[in-house]
Amino acid sequence: MHSAYDKLRQNQINILQVEQGDAAKQSILYTKDSISTSELGSSDTSSTIRDKWGNEIEFLFSCIALSVGLGNVWRFPFIALANGGGAFVIPYVIVLLLIGRPVYYLEVIVGQFSSRGCVQAFGMVPLMKGIAYGQVYSTAVATTYYASIMALTIKYLLASFADILPWTYCRPEWGATCLATSDSLQEINSTIPTKRVSSAELFFTKSVLRETENLDHGLGMPSWDLVLCLLAAWILIAIILIKGIRSSGKASYFLALFPYVVMLILLWRALTLPGALDGIVYFLKPQWDQLLNPQVWYNAITQMFFSLAICFGTLVMYASFNNFRKNVYRDVIIITSVDSVTSILAGCIIFGILGNLAYETNSPDISSVVKGGAGLAFISYPEAIAKFKFLPQVFAVLFFLMLLVLGMGSNVGMASCVITVIKDRFNHLPHWLLATAMAVMGFMCGIIYMTPGGQFVLNLVDFFGCSFIALFLAIAELIAVSWMYGVKRLCQDIEFMLGVKTGLYWRICWALITPGLMFAVLLYTLITLEPLTYNGVAYPLNVYGVAWLLWAIGVAQLPLWALYTVYSMKGETLKEKFINSLRPCQNWGPSDPKLLVEYLLFRQQLQATQSHNELDHRTLWTKFYENIVG
Repeated sequence: MHSAYDKLRQNQINILQVEQGDAAKQSILYTKDSISTSELGSSDTSSTIRDKWGNEIEFLFSCIALSVGLGNVWRFPFIALANGGGAFVIPYVIVLLLIGRPVYYLEVIVGQFSSRGCVQAFGMVPLMKGIAYGQVYSTAVATTYYASIMALTIKYLLASFADILPWTYCRPEWGATCLATSDSLQEINSTIPTKRVSSAELFFTKSVLRETENLDHGLGMPSWDLVLCLLAAWILIAIILIKGIRSSGKASYFLALFPYVVMLILLWRALTLPGALDGIVYFLKPQWDQLLNPQVWYNAITQMFFSLAICFGTLVMYASFNNFRKNVYRDVIIITSVDSVTSILAGCIIFGILGNLAYETNSPDISSVVKGGAGLAFISYPEAIAKFKFLPQVFAVLFFLMLLVLGMGSNVGMASCVITVIKDRFNHLPHWLLATAMAVMGFMCGIIYMTPGGQFVLNLVDFFGCSFIALFLAIAELIAVSWMYGVKRLCQDIEFMLGVKTGLYWRICWALITPGLMFAVLLYTLITLEPLTYNGVAYPLNVYGVAWLLWAIGVAQLPLWALYTVYSMKGETLKEKFINSLRPCQNWGPSDPKLLVEYLLFRQQLQATQSHNELDHRTLWTKFYENIVG
């Protein structure tokens, strides 16, 4: 056994090479305790040691801070409102079990097993590494508008220190239809028994956003007070990014736990408002006929991407900092459960407030009581805070501080993913430089959201730059891992890493149910796709062209990188190059050299258990069955 180990180890020392730059080659020298790289012909060496979490619980809290973020408290309520409340909850829970949790576990496993960022992790199937580049592109796009939400949060946080909360009273320029949140119900019902607009909604659209009704006259000039808030948001993000993964791990304790304190207080207040129960019933009451509406399923799937942060490369990156033997199965169950409970909790708060608003404004339809869209959280939550009889300013500060913390957790994770990909490719660049550059670029791109037409842009980018791309690439990711690399081999890797067998639930979901459900929803979406609108307002035709270009850049990463990979792959013929691009790269496996040798021996032992005749004479059905069942 020792002779085989030593022989295989020596072979790896001799043959493992990676190409870097134009023609510069690096040989990987495996020593007893470390890995070092040196350019051929150069005497300089430098050790490459990947950061690790300070302790195991930091990964758990960091994932909670990443997943339980703006996707739950900000995005989930307005997506649920747009899809009929209770009509959305049932598909969302089903999607969690059949898509969200399986994909979450898969990405965490791949990241921890390889100890690589999302791009290098596709060394398992080099042909498909364009998936990771597309996901990183989509993640970078998402960071720009997530930071814009943080800017709005900072604006509201500063406004919360006023003696009178500025969204609680009407201003003359808003007209007679304004309903101040400080008005009493008796006064309202005795004067104008017609539908009115809350001062919280008018403050958000008229004072904060200065929102335009359409884009016929362009986006308008940025609100410079919001630009300064955006700058402050990116400075906060940059500070944590510069400190690296250990700093974000320490910050995760506060980022993950503090929001729940505030949310429970808001839930208690929402439940005590008149009409709130009607709103919560509207949110939780199932509408079984909507289970046949593919659009609801599409929205449930894309919301799951944002809520759990799956298929954006961030989970692979976070898991790559784990210890190789960490039991992540328990963490996955905890994180996905906490995430979904938080979404339901946020939904109860929002719809409880909407029920109260419907009661106060004499509106029979809860779904139309306020405008939908991304600004819903900045209307409904402040509405509830304004109704606190005791120190509403304190609760306002706590809430917007919570929203800022959630935004920090989400944005730090996404920005770290982009930085990690660049750093894995150009490891000579200092981390502080990459973090600073990321913050500067994010700030510059984010200014467009600070214009009167910014919410139109945000809605467009959210769909074409993130959601739509994520669905395409998620299907490709499942095909790459489950069928090209193989569920069977993935489960063998899990057994080597964790010493556990993978259950049939995971295998069937990875191979059939998850990609199948996503493909069915995608197909229907493409067939029934209509021009995107924002609050019922269509975009100018030239804007749709820009939107499709935004989408094409992300999805095109897959075929472009596939062509490049085949072209640069070793092989005498095009067919040989293509076949080699489907196989794991030479150094695929654990990044630790000793674990890598153990893994290669493990693979040899597995292959030795099957004779060549058995492998050669398997039917297509046998291969299909074995890939799923093992």
